[in-house]
Amino acid sequence: RTARALDSRARTAPRINTEAERPDELPLIGRTPAMQALYRVVARIMNTDLPVMICGESGTGKSLIAKAIHDFSDRRTLPFVTVTPGDLRDLDGPAKVMARAKGGTIVLDEVGDLPPEAQGRVVRMMDAPGDHVPRFMATSQTQAGAALESGKLREDLYYRLSGAVIDVPSLRERVEDIPLLAEHFLARDERDGQPPRHLSAESAELIRAYSWPGNVRQLENAVRRIGLTAMAEEITRAEVEAVLGNQPRAEPVMGQQRGESLSASVAAHLQRYFDLHGNTLPPPGLYARILREIEMPLLEIALDATGGNQAKCADLLGINRNTLRKKITDLDINVTRRRKLM
Repeated sequence: RTARALDSRARTAPRINTEAERPDELPLIGRTPAMQALYRVVARIMNTDLPVMICGESGTGKSLIAKAIHDFSDRRTLPFVTVTPGDLRDLDGPAKVMARAKGGTIVLDEVGDLPPEAQGRVVRMMDAPGDHVPRFMATSQTQAGAALESGKLREDLYYRLSGAVIDVPSLRERVEDIPLLAEHFLARDERDGQPPRHLSAESAELIRAYSWPGNVRQLENAVRRIGLTAMAEEITRAEVEAVLGNQPRAEPVMGQQRGESLSASVAAHLQRYFDLHGNTLPPPGLYARILREIEMPLLEIALDATGGNQAKCADLLGINRNTLRKKITDLDINVTRRRKLM
């Protein structure tokens, strides 16, 4: 009887092709290899009873993935219960949680933040679930192994929860998905009654190249503000800059120290730029773009130091005056001639 019931539930569950780029119904956005790998894992485990540990930085969408696994599983008609430390504070907390779940899915939100005694109650709850056995999942900002080694996660709970471990990529690891996510958020706001908005090529590139320490959640909030403040259907680069100027930025990969050489500073900047692209390469033409970014402030500062005197500036830089004039024109540098007080 149990086998027939499980077979019946499996036949009515949504089918997901593990070879597809992304199932249309799955509420996750992205086409990068990192997301493709995540889709394959989700597809393989959703209709199993394996406990799942979902690890990733804040704002990457761990809770959304947990809900997607539940909604596409054969438990989708049963409750989806998110458990916080407060739910397990009392001795009867686990019993109340199990009563709410009724054999559905229980998600332990940021399991490493649970106090040791609450983690012990979870262990006992998993060992004696009663008549209606739920599926257990947990989210963690810390990698499962690291949480165990640091003592934030009890060893017995770690082994009970890590039947399957899903590592959710940060936006740094899926840079090429950023414009896709931004357009998705704009389209969703349009469906909710906002005026239609889309990104210009320049504004999309600016969003793609930006550092998003808050990951998808930060991107979503920023795009919503950009859509609300944009003046026309096509969002301009200036409108994106106006919002991104107030966004928190990630720390550089290598912090700049007092007295650090120019070479080390440039290396830090370039390393951070590559790291932001994760496992993908930056767009072609990087050499010219980097030289332009270095050349422009060099010329502007040198011109300012020589009071806008191009002959002196060319001599200072050690280049031909005609070469300097061409670079000023190509880079659209505004030269103001004045007397330089020495």
